[in-house]
Amino acid sequence: MSKSNIDKIVVFKNKDIRRTLYQNEWWFSITDVVGALTESNNPRRYWSDLKRQLTETEGYNELYENIVQLKLVSSDGKKYSTNCANAETLFRIIQSIPSPKAEPFKRWLAKVGYERVQEIEDPELASKRARATYKAKGYPDSWIEKRMRSIAIREELTDEWQQRGIEEQRDYAILTAEITKAAFGMTPSEYKQHKGLERANLRDHMTDLELIFSMLGEASTTEIARNTDAQGFDENRTAAEEGGSIAGNARKELETKSGRSVITKDNYLALDSSTSKGVEE
Repeated sequence: MSKSNIDKIVVFKNKDIRRTLYQNEWWFSITDVVGALTESNNPRRYWSDLKRQLTETEGYNELYENIVQLKLVSSDGKKYSTNCANAETLFRIIQSIPSPKAEPFKRWLAKVGYERVQEIEDPELASKRARATYKAKGYPDSWIEKRMRSIAIREELTDEWQQRGIEEQRDYAILTAEITKAAFGMTPSEYKQHKGLERANLRDHMTDLELIFSMLGEASTTEIARNTDAQGFDENRTAAEEGGSIAGNARKELETKSGRSVITKDNYLALDSSTSKGVEE
């Protein structure tokens, strides 16, 4: 996905908060924030009522101008338009929520925003923070090295797609699905179901071999797109299918020789639940 709009999940007190980069700053799912602060069984309804209250009784009509509909991944693995706000607008919304969690959340939000500013100035910091978070969760060092390499390969591929005319979020998702399906015989959403995942990042729950073949599919796709000068969606889709097939064929050959499937139901959910920090893709 384009670096100008990349989905992430961070965690506040064991509550998932979806966010995305938009116009070079973090925008957060308002309903996720409401859910984290209120523990409402229906945060969408809570936000709807609060929004009406803010506009009707407190005159916050300008809030509408600062709330953007951005597509975020939902629990079913699909993307839906979601009310999102930047840190400044969220602070205003949080001030209207009667919750003892509001102040810690404000500090957390300010820290997240400050870290983003630091990462813009020094991109290497993002890598260091991700590595430290994986380490804190208890991932093995050898796995972390592969995961960090997979992040770099993924970024190289999305940069290549962006330069070749891929702009829509939906197109990035389709191309990624083509690679994954050709490499593993499943789309990302099907793969997540296979591993018993919901909103978790699929790659954070891949084994070493699964990561290796995922990297091979994406690196092959980048190489094919670059060398064939693929332009636009259709040509890049062909490159994605071919790149994924290279990984798929290699995976099948290994499985035949070893007598063991590369694809597993293994995951790291136990590690995910052991920390309140989020890891970015």
